[in-house]
Amino acid sequence: MLRLRSSILAHLLSSSPAASPASPLHRLISAAAPAIPPNPGSFAVEEYLVSTCGLTQAQAVKASAKLSHLKSPAKPDAVLAFLAGLGLSAADVATLVARDPRFLCAGVERVLAPNVAALTGAGLSRSDIARVLSLGRPQFRHRAMASTLHYYLHLLGSLDNLLRALKYGSLFSSDVERVVKPNVALLHECGLGACDIAKLCLSSRWLLNTNPQRLQAMVVCAEGLGVPRGSRMFRQALHAVAFLSQDKIAAKLEFLKNTFRWSDAEVGTAVSKAPTVLELSKALLQRKSEFLISEVGLEPAYLAHRPVILNYSMDGRLRPRYCVVKFLKENALLDRDRDYYSAVVLTEKVFMEKYICPHKVAAPHLTEDYAAACRGEVPTRFIFS
Repeated sequence: MLRLRSSILAHLLSSSPAASPASPLHRLISAAAPAIPPNPGSFAVEEYLVSTCGLTQAQAVKASAKLSHLKSPAKPDAVLAFLAGLGLSAADVATLVARDPRFLCAGVERVLAPNVAALTGAGLSRSDIARVLSLGRPQFRHRAMASTLHYYLHLLGSLDNLLRALKYGSLFSSDVERVVKPNVALLHECGLGACDIAKLCLSSRWLLNTNPQRLQAMVVCAEGLGVPRGSRMFRQALHAVAFLSQDKIAAKLEFLKNTFRWSDAEVGTAVSKAPTVLELSKALLQRKSEFLISEVGLEPAYLAHRPVILNYSMDGRLRPRYCVVKFLKENALLDRDRDYYSAVVLTEKVFMEKYICPHKVAAPHLTEDYAAACRGEVPTRFIFS
């Protein structure tokens, strides 16, 4: 009987019904149910997880520990039929059940169907909802899930952003009304728009879930770095100081001052223009200082007013482009007064158009030499005496 039920449910999961999951629900459940009620003591959870849900034996052993109370396949059958109605594939169902075995115990009529109806009302299609459910978050089997997801969907601006946040972070770890909404209100007061808040939520997924008093302290700390509320850099400043103690920030500022030979005022200028330099490791900062000051010959004050240069890749951008600029100047193909920084900040496409392509005749190997330099190699033509 279990094999018969498994084959019926497997067929349902392999198909993609066009109707709403709620309308064929009772038909699907009755189709999947056995003709004769099973013996309550005979339900083999592990076998069911493997044969019906598609889990591996190892996954089934782990998952069955959370389903040991089940004495009948009635609830799991109903859930699987509901998921089939939504259009989840067998692979998605296996992933969902492996991540959250207790989803098989969720009430279809009481929880899942109302949640799906609410998400549909929020503008999500059946395929969208299937993508959300396939992530297997435990909160998806609770009634409050729909309203919470609706709020985050509006906050993040798109389903793809919502899925990214759900996949790599926990949007449900804090109370939306008491924690998340006050934090969002504070960020709005700081001049951050919806797009900025969405980016913060994706890059620092715990930020909105932190204690509101702690977020207020971060705001004060960011302002203390010389980055005023409402400025373009404020979001980056918040990201940079998040959960760093005052002592650690002070130590990093002192390191920057010594490493780049900056005055107190120049450190302040650099950090206010590019707060993300606080996130760079000391080893990387030391390496960039040696290259930019000692090798390229840039003045400390010059760097203090253009600190964004420190955020670029040393081997992928700074050194290869320096080699190209120096090669062109050495061969009288570029004005010697041309600023190195102006070459560094260009996108790769524009850099190629301005510094590589115009010299294909005069320097036919420049394209391949630049590509080699980006790979960490040092072409002979880029070795300067």
